[in-house]
Parts: sequence; structure tokens; C-alpha cells
Amino acid sequence: MTDQKREPAATGAAAPSGPPEPAADGAAQQLRDETAELRAQLAQSDERYRRAVADFDNLRKRMARDAHREREDERARVAARWLPVLDNLELALQHAAAEPSSIVSGLEAVRQQALAVLADLGYPLRDDLNEPFDPSRHEAVAVLPADDAAPGTILQVVRPGYGTDEHPLRPAAVVVAKGA
Repeated sequence: MTDQKREPAATGAAAPSGPPEPAADGAAQQLRDETAELRAQLAQSDERYRRAVADFDNLRKRMARDAHREREDERARVAARWLPVLDNLELALQHAAAEPSSIVSGLEAVRQQALAVLADLGYPLRDDLNEPFDPSRHEAVAVLPADDAAPGTILQVVRPGYGTDEHPLRPAAVVVAKGA
């Protein structure tokens, strides 16, 4: 079989077989050049992609290390805030044999110091007594009838709550007034 180019049937003439025409050789060279250029662009794009993936992986690892370091630093800062409270509790225990009234006042001072630390951390003690019951801020542990309080009012705080409406730490455990 010979490689013959056929022209459209409208002309009816067969293409001569023989050496390729200069125009066809130029077109083939142009295709080779374009192919080589496209391959170079592909290799360059592949290299950029591989570098971007490596950069992203390095960034991910660095962010994980930084986040871990920040968590550890914050834990250390919070623990350091509690050290004076522990120091004062140690002093109170050392003076346990002293006069009971001085022990009670010392423990009250330590309690106030602990409450101040929590408030500084953004979790103040909530004053929920005589407030309306709110299930998002309170945990009802009992319901009692009360003539002197409106239904749904908090009669007693069993365990105090800490935090703000936006950042609660713990809900208050409360006793709630029941309607008649």
C-alpha cells in the first residue's frame, strides 16, 4: 500500500506520491515546535503544582505546631494564674490550728481570689437567685411550691454557675418555684 493523500472527491484528481511538499514539512515542524512548547509548559506547571503542594504541606505542619504551642502556652498562663490561690490555701492549712474565725476569714479571702481569677478569665460567678429560670443558663434540680415567688423563679442556687451568656462555663444547678 502506498501513502497517498486524497483530495476531496470534487476534484477527482489523486495526489502525487513522492517527497513531501515544503509547506507540509513546515507545518509538521510547526506542530513539533508547538508540541515541544506545550510539553515545556506542562513540565513548568507540574513543577509549580508540586511546589505549591509542598508549600501547603509545610504550612499545614507549621500551623499545627504553632496551634499546639499556643495551647500549651495558654494552659501555662492559666495555671500560673491559679498559683497564688494555691499558695494562700497552703497558708490557710498551715494555720489550721489557729483561731477558727481567722481560718474562716482567710478561706473567704482565698475564695474571693479564686472568683477574681475566674472573672479575669472571662467566667464570672453568676448571681441567679430570684432570677427567672432559663434552661440555657440553669439546670433545674428541684421544683418547689412557693407562695412568695412567681412560678419559674429561682428560689435557691444549689451549685453556682459561671460565665456569661455568650461564653458559659457551667450552668447553675437551681431550685425553681412551681405555680399553684
